Amino acid sequence: MCTSHDHAQGEAAQAGAGRRGFLRATALLGAAATASVAVPAVAEAAPARDWRPDSNSRRFTLAVMPDTQYLFDGPSINPAPIEASLRYLLEHGREENIVFLSHLGDLTENGAKDECAAIGEAFELLDRRGVGYSVLAGNHDVKSSTNDQRGSTPYLDTFGPKRFQGKPTFGGASADGYNTYHLFKAGGREWMVLALDWRLSAQGYAWAKDVLARHPKSPVILTTHELVVEDDTLSSYGQQLWDQLVKDHDQIFLTLNGHYWPAGRAVRKNAAGNDVHLHLTNYQNRYFGGAAMIRLYHFDLDRNVIDVETVSPWILGRAKKGLGELERQEIELSGDADRFSVDIDFAERFTGFAPVPARPARPASKMLIRGTAAYWRFESAVSGTVRDLSGNGNDLTVVSVGGGTLGWSADHHPDQPGHGSLEFEGFKSPLKGAYLRTVDGSPLNSATFRSGYTIEAFYRVPAGWDPSHNAWAGLVSRTGTGGAAGKTEGDPDEPLATLSLSDGPGPQWAVRPLNHQGIVTNWGDETARETWWHVAVVNDGRHTTMYVQGCPVARNPHATTIGLTSVGLPWLLGGYEYGGKIDQILYGRLGDVRIVERALPVTSFMNH
Repeated sequence: MCTSHDHAQGEAAQAGAGRRGFLRATALLGAAATASVAVPAVAEAAPARDWRPDSNSRRFTLAVMPDTQYLFDGPSINPAPIEASLRYLLEHGREENIVFLSHLGDLTENGAKDECAAIGEAFELLDRRGVGYSVLAGNHDVKSSTNDQRGSTPYLDTFGPKRFQGKPTFGGASADGYNTYHLFKAGGREWMVLALDWRLSAQGYAWAKDVLARHPKSPVILTTHELVVEDDTLSSYGQQLWDQLVKDHDQIFLTLNGHYWPAGRAVRKNAAGNDVHLHLTNYQNRYFGGAAMIRLYHFDLDRNVIDVETVSPWILGRAKKGLGELERQEIELSGDADRFSVDIDFAERFTGFAPVPARPARPASKMLIRGTAAYWRFESAVSGTVRDLSGNGNDLTVVSVGGGTLGWSADHHPDQPGHGSLEFEGFKSPLKGAYLRTVDGSPLNSATFRSGYTIEAFYRVPAGWDPSHNAWAGLVSRTGTGGAAGKTEGDPDEPLATLSLSDGPGPQWAVRPLNHQGIVTNWGDETARETWWHVAVVNDGRHTTMYVQGCPVARNPHATTIGLTSVGLPWLLGGYEYGGKIDQILYGRLGDVRIVERALPVTSFMNH
């Protein structure tokens, strides 16, 4: 998996994804839907596809629809806006990996039979395609003075458990039918939407707690009609819900509610000391009763963010025939309350109830793929010789400078095969530290890799890494100078090959290939301190590409580069020579190092 540390471009792309999607959606409804509130028959929509979100993708979208009550109000039944929003989900579900839709209650104005039937018919658009969704009763869908023990209602007749039976996302319902939970797969794990009634009874609270207890490792999004009343403020019932349910259940990391307006947000610390994000979204006070606007929660587990946008497919679909002033204002809401990002370190946030298991160490034999020239790992303190686990005899010995020593740590890259690393304590002036050197006569010393190579290493630099004392130390380098090889273009005292850390710090591969007199250089980006990184340099016999965390860097030269020049001298780990003498020693930790005599695909790197 590519896990590049530079997120700026990803953030910009994500922020614009929704707008581009909606521009494409303009044709969704077509001219027939723009002339009035009438919409085409289902048969006129784009060809149907089964709803199959990508459950392993680390980017997915939760759609949210708040109060639609003014569209289903007695004799004023206007299903077109909600149908437009539902069709948007169907047509863009794959593109935006929409995994679920949550309605936040007040589907109707009066909870009357004909109102419930009309909106129930609209939701058949999702039923026919097997789309996972949840609904819940708001105070306008049922008698507001009652709780979930109220008994039969037109709302329950339309949106009770029978409607959801057989849906793959439906988990179950309380005995009264007004509370449901739903499970969907996304980002390679199970998530829950806990959809709760307008007012929970004691039985309702007991049921919700039991559901959570039966799914102890599922992150939970709680939906209900009333909770946040305005920015940083909960309603009296919302406070009760917090005190009796949310606060003590760390699984609940996000709550969504409607009922009040304008939109607002709050953040509260739960009993475990973790943030819970509580969001109010409701647009019924805006043009055309909110026009069935939808809020899209774009989860990005790699960037540890939820990007949120609010849009109206129905108004956008009318744009072909021109929009009035009110409509133009409502196509897409861009205020701070409606378009924003929520930063969540998902692994850290969920670790209290669902810690990510550490990847186990992998046997060295699994790393000895075809063409392995040398493989070193450090699972215990170094004393004397470090064996080349490839069996090719490229063993390492310790070289001390100024009395320096090598330490050992159990710290390692989370995807490193061996669980351990060496601690190098190099310092530039006066030069001090220790490094590793291949023994004389090692096959690696004379290898030229004419057909290609892959060099991989895991490294981490400490917070105190200082470029004035620590820059340009080698992770992996070949000794022997350009001058000794008769290649004097550029600085003849530079070594023949070095994978070093620049003053960023960032990886740099500088090499004199067989077909060049001078040095060809691949530059990596800066890599953060106190973070483990995997770097790979891959040559396919003609070109060399550097990868960081499995992602190609920008500054990979296009020059043809064949093999590596050699004068038969050793390789170094943690050391760098200049003019044939040790000039710098690594300050940081070095994990597994592997050299393979061929170009490897990213999927064969050690961090996969």
